[in-house]
Amino acid sequence: MKAWRFYAFNDLRLDDVPVPTCLAGHVVVEPLVVQPSVTEAQLACGIPTLAYDRIKRRLETEAPLQLFGHEFCARIVETGSGVNRFRVGDRVAARAKLPCQHCALCESGRSALCRRGPVIGFDLPGCFSELALLPEIALVKVDDSISDSEAACLQSLSDSVAAVETADIQIGDTVAIFGQGSMGLECLQIARVSGAGRVITVDVRDEACAMSKQLGADHALNANTCDAVATIRDLTEDIGADVVFECAGGSVKQGLAGSRTLTQAIDAVRSGGKVIGVSWFGGPLEVHIDTLRERSLRYLFPDISTPQHLEHTVRLVASGRVSLAPTITHVLPGIESVPKAFEITANKGRYQAINPAQVKMRG
Repeated sequence: MKAWRFYAFNDLRLDDVPVPTCLAGHVVVEPLVVQPSVTEAQLACGIPTLAYDRIKRRLETEAPLQLFGHEFCARIVETGSGVNRFRVGDRVAARAKLPCQHCALCESGRSALCRRGPVIGFDLPGCFSELALLPEIALVKVDDSISDSEAACLQSLSDSVAAVETADIQIGDTVAIFGQGSMGLECLQIARVSGAGRVITVDVRDEACAMSKQLGADHALNANTCDAVATIRDLTEDIGADVVFECAGGSVKQGLAGSRTLTQAIDAVRSGGKVIGVSWFGGPLEVHIDTLRERSLRYLFPDISTPQHLEHTVRLVASGRVSLAPTITHVLPGIESVPKAFEITANKGRYQAINPAQVKMRG
């Protein structure tokens, strides 16, 4: 079969590789739509972010490697022994981070806390290939009302569900969200259905602000044309937002905000409020910790998504409470388009993309 393999950073090739053998507790799938995450697009270029050291080490010692491709919709073509939740023909999506199933946490029924298991696309081959082998425990069945393109966004959406759950939004809370890429827009919509009374969003791109308003933001601020922190404070009678999601930080080389939006998030939240850290920064940050202490702020990080989070994303999209289709702006035909999808996703501002670029694997 054909599969994309990395030989080094910035060196991606379409190779012939063996068809995977189905294993017990696993399924073989035919990927239908796949998208590189923003993190994967950065790693493909060798930009430090989540798992950079692990990927660098694997490339230096194991290349060529089938890497990335954990955000997908696929159809099951074969099931292994012991698989009882799925049948051939089912469409599935997945969560990426899996429990090891052997540690004390897993054996005591707390596998959602395990960090020792493999990650699809990082430790296990993902779906930038004609066929893929996936563990049953990673998967959720996709509702018939959800398109292949929407289903490829479910993994990201499940992480956003986990982020909003961590925020523990109270009825009527004012929520601010810095960054209106895919996860920022997802947090916006999930916050709305989780009790937020008012949602204020911030981005630096006109098309992202317009999409934010379309999907329900009460105020969509363009930080290039206003002082976002001052405006949030003005809208909240100088109190600040109850909860602030930081979804814009990361490599400035790829149009992200560095650490600037984290500082802004801290300035925009009310005393005693919560900042939810969604972004990955790729290295140490300098934070004025006494400010957090003096103002009794909580800087929280989402738990990894669980099967329950993933199942909830299916319900949110199938019921229309969360809308994904408007954010999908670039869909490319055929497995040969994978490098272009990485290019667009790594430079969303240049291409006016909102969601990562998607690939219809069969053209």
